[in-house]
Amino acid sequence: MYALVDLLRGSRRPLSAARLSEEFEVSKRTIERDIQSLQLAGVPIYAHHGVSGGYSILREHSLPPLNLTVPESLAVLAGLGLLETSPYGAAARRARAKVLAISREDQLAPVDDALASMFVIDAEPQPDVAVSLIPEAIAARRVVRLDYVAADGETRTTRDVEAMGLLRGGDAWVFVAWCRLRDGIRGFHLDRIRHLEITDEVFPERDPALLDADLSRWRTRRLG
Repeated sequence: MYALVDLLRGSRRPLSAARLSEEFEVSKRTIERDIQSLQLAGVPIYAHHGVSGGYSILREHSLPPLNLTVPESLAVLAGLGLLETSPYGAAARRARAKVLAISREDQLAPVDDALASMFVIDAEPQPDVAVSLIPEAIAARRVVRLDYVAADGETRTTRDVEAMGLLRGGDAWVFVAWCRLRDGIRGFHLDRIRHLEITDEVFPERDPALLDADLSRWRTRRLG
């Protein structure tokens, strides 16, 4: 959101949702939702209608910069590094670049040294599917169509599922959803998804207690 505000502040003309979605590699729906959140928070973003319309902001407005200590910078950068092989990988790389850009020169050396001493043993690389779209499907309560391979490596099914969440278990990311084929909550390992498509169908929100009950089988914690 800081980058969105900064881009609008530096533009000489209004920027359309389509242009902003290209810049940040997200959907127009995400841009419109973020702009609405910023407006509700009091950020003076204005919509201009017409052929050359779009969004603009008062030039003098910006969000306060981050002021991180060395340990805080290290924690943020290490956390972003752990997301490299997740559905948030592209966003994590962009966020990492922004954190480095605002870090003081005297902080960079100790942070770089500490990061160089950290290592991660990753699982098998994910197949080339649109797993980066899963967070958007979860936020928008969209039905997702999956081509999925079972643990035996042979059985393959096509399923329509209701996106509910993401689970990190051990060294694997799992897409949690209500599976209409099995009529229940199922976890889909990202490395077994061979094709993924977000449909236009928005499903009614299910009782959150269903997911909580399913996750209670493991010792889990929410990240927010």
